[in-house]
Amino acid sequence: MMMLKLRKKEKGFTLIELMIVVAIIGILAAIAIPNFMRYQAKAKQSEAKTNLGSIYTTEVAYRAEKDVYTAAMADLGWAAEGTTRYSYGIVGATTTLFSAEATGNIDADAAIDRWTIDETKTLSNTSNDVSG
Repeated sequence: MMMLKLRKKEKGFTLIELMIVVAIIGILAAIAIPNFMRYQAKAKQSEAKTNLGSIYTTEVAYRAEKDVYTAAMADLGWAAEGTTRYSYGIVGATTTLFSAEATGNIDADAAIDRWTIDETKTLSNTSNDVSG
């Protein structure tokens, strides 16, 4: 009878065991959260890449028709759809050259993310807002 009473008291976790579990969860969170934030920011950059590719295609079509690139977004008839994280514009255009730019702050810090594309379809990240 005495052994049954002792076994009932042994159920559950000790405070030490619980503290070890909390410490392990804290360590895993400290590793995982920054990586998750970085991957999330990189995913947001896909908006700029996709829309700049669209602007490139529209500029090439405009040049095929008019024999010159345009410096005015209104001439292209292009507009981003939905809610965007970036603002878009053409930063330079001549008969044979053009450059379009996307700028935005994708993670609410002081750094600005800036992407450009040119007539050779060279996409570059001139100012990266994603650390790491």
